[in-house]
Amino acid sequence: MKSRKKIVLAYSGGLDTSIILKWLQENYDAEVICYTADVGQEIDRKKIIKNAKRLGVKNIIIEDLKDIFVKDYVFPMLRGHAIYEGVYLLGTSIARPLIAKRQIAAAKKFGAYAVSHGSTGKGNDQVRFELGYHYFGPKIKIIAPWRIWKLNSRTDLIKYAKKNNIPIPTDKKGAPPFSIDDNLYHTSTEGKVLENPKNAAPEFLFQRTVSPEKAPNKSSFVTIGFKNGDPITVNGKKLFPGKLLKKLNEVAGKNGIGRVDLVENRFIGIKSRGVYETPGGTLLMSAHRAIESVTLDKKTMHKKDEIMPKYAELIYNGYWYSKARLELQKIVDLKRSKVNGSVKLKLYKGNITIMSRQTKSDAYSIKKVSFEENKTFNKSNVEKFINFHKKQLK
Repeated sequence: MKSRKKIVLAYSGGLDTSIILKWLQENYDAEVICYTADVGQEIDRKKIIKNAKRLGVKNIIIEDLKDIFVKDYVFPMLRGHAIYEGVYLLGTSIARPLIAKRQIAAAKKFGAYAVSHGSTGKGNDQVRFELGYHYFGPKIKIIAPWRIWKLNSRTDLIKYAKKNNIPIPTDKKGAPPFSIDDNLYHTSTEGKVLENPKNAAPEFLFQRTVSPEKAPNKSSFVTIGFKNGDPITVNGKKLFPGKLLKKLNEVAGKNGIGRVDLVENRFIGIKSRGVYETPGGTLLMSAHRAIESVTLDKKTMHKKDEIMPKYAELIYNGYWYSKARLELQKIVDLKRSKVNGSVKLKLYKGNITIMSRQTKSDAYSIKKVSFEENKTFNKSNVEKFINFHKKQLK
């Protein structure tokens, strides 16, 4: 008996991917395998398995990728200080390449002829997933339901779900939920009232940060230790990458740190508005820049700042595995071995203050900078320096 073809679906267990699962079963003569990457999102394994089995799925894969995600994707990006359009710390963007890689690995393991995802036809994630799919499995077919089915709106999806007895989740107010992406690094919330930029974001939609007004009236302090450019300790305690980021998320979130409300320019050419929460990542970005300020030379730091916009854009556009991003990563990491030490931060009602930087590096010289010591710095050369630059004005 000839075995059926197989499709591996990126499956969250939520409304959209449950609808896609049913739709694939109705429209393709193939067995659907559900693949869930645990990258630190709020995950209900029992619910995922229950929903998939209820729709007749036999093979359900839930893979714990938290440490890999943070160590091999988030940390390299943080070393590059990647920020898209001045505010976005790329929380959704950086998770997609890993999920795509592991989904293709699952497809190869089961001999699947196709993979599928739940990204909408207007979003960036369809690009990020599919560039990753192509890189690791160029001969594997890609099925993108949002670009080919006749369900053209959220209302259509809800009707389809009701018709097929698929549970419809609700938000905290009992209404259909916002569009949410969640991982260990961040949470993004889009849709509904947020689609009109004149509307303020309602407080109830925030998931991992309290409002600065409700944050404690007393400051919190956290010390982050770095080795070879990566964070390895929190308050002197060594932690695995996933646990380290989780710890920083907790302390930053309770102090109202990490909220961003932005309108971004999507890769496919439209603008979108969303609310993003990146509490631990915001701390790491501040601390990493602070430790580099006392461990790296001016030329290296300025070169990193120069390439950062292009580096961030490549990640945003789904080019994580591209030669262009890898070449920029070499520049980012050229002197990472020098970035060692610790940074103490004060957290208070949404604000971060750098309290101290400690390192054994000699990049920062107290002797040269001190007002009390003038022997190690030759001031006579300053006039020559200024005169040279005067000529450059002509």
